[in-house]
Amino acid sequence: MFGILRPCRHSLSDGLAEEWMSHLCGLCLALRDGHGQMSRMATNHDGLVVSVLATAQSRERSGSRMAGPCPLRGMRSARVAEGSGADLAATVSLMLASAKVRDHIEDGDGAFARPGVRAVAGRVARRWQQGARTSGEGLGFDGAALALVVDRQREVEREAGEGTDVLTVTAPTEEATAEAFAHTAILTDRPTNHAALHEAGRLFGRIAHLLDAVEDRKEDLEKGAWNPLTATGTGLDRARELCDDAVLGVSLALDEAEFTDDRLVRALLVTELGKAVDRTFSHAGYHGHPGHAHGPHQGHGAGGHHGHGHGAPGGHGHGGGPGHTGGGGGRRDKGHDESGGCCSGCSCSTPALESPPRRRGPLMGCAAALLMCCTCQFCCRDPHPGPWSGEPRRSWCDYCECCTCCNCCQCCSCCE
Repeated sequence: MFGILRPCRHSLSDGLAEEWMSHLCGLCLALRDGHGQMSRMATNHDGLVVSVLATAQSRERSGSRMAGPCPLRGMRSARVAEGSGADLAATVSLMLASAKVRDHIEDGDGAFARPGVRAVAGRVARRWQQGARTSGEGLGFDGAALALVVDRQREVEREAGEGTDVLTVTAPTEEATAEAFAHTAILTDRPTNHAALHEAGRLFGRIAHLLDAVEDRKEDLEKGAWNPLTATGTGLDRARELCDDAVLGVSLALDEAEFTDDRLVRALLVTELGKAVDRTFSHAGYHGHPGHAHGPHQGHGAGGHHGHGHGAPGGHGHGGGPGHTGGGGGRRDKGHDESGGCCSGCSCSTPALESPPRRRGPLMGCAAALLMCCTCQFCCRDPHPGPWSGEPRRSWCDYCECCTCCNCCQCCSCCE
């Protein structure tokens, strides 16, 4: 599984974690049923947003079914999403996966450098792309046009060079995600949402492309591989500014759309999207302050603009869990943003991430390690400081599967 959105149980409260898991499992099973067992490898955390958007706009209770036990659910059965939203998410995920495999083949990454592996992977990518085109046509979605957009991405990258605007490179990705987001309005008979979701999808695609470039930048430099930021001479300051503006733009676009229940949509596309930006730039060693994009919209969200059909009463219709502020793109909780913690009101952000890193002696390091172990920070906090070195470290359980799937971390308050 891959993607930039990595929610965890502590940040998806009030049943949203179970709903998110329902969409994730629904996407996985839609891939299996429509394209075979191997296609389940294309399951990703970003593609399921399409399913979430379709459900959030549906005027009737969305379809679901019982699925059998699965290791990722702790061998428990569960009710999972099904229907046109899940099928569209599978189509988009399969197309994205085929493009990613072809990129690895062209770059000769790892095992893809071997002729035998490259040939097999190429056949899989072509089969996935054809399957995505066919399934898309059955949903009224132009899969062929999406394939052309993916192909145009390669042409843009070949022509890009020093001084090229990085947004020229991200444009095909933006177009592809915009069409996918907007098509959910057609599936749910909400034509007035088309323009707003098209804009939200365009900006989401921009963020996804830029974060992927930031994440791979150091490795690409070492391998001499092509990277949009390096190729165009775009610095991390500029990339961060574009991402912050896009996060705000996504939130503003969602304000213009009408939903039956948008709580999970906003938890993913506002709260978690902002966290993804923070997390990626932190891993890349960027310690500059986020741009102005967070501040102004905080007041906008508090102004009560979102009163039309947006979730639960009491001002929590857009809540994505602890630290969410009024449905806007406002600064998230201090624990996560400034010290890597997952939520506020617990010990998940102690000890804090510091720059330069704060080193500890044997005794204090052992004490910090014990605290972090008891509060599940090694598996859930991403990034967390090394108990002795203070250096940022990745979480043991990437994507927080320990909390979201098998509930092994219920010993601490952040996963309750």
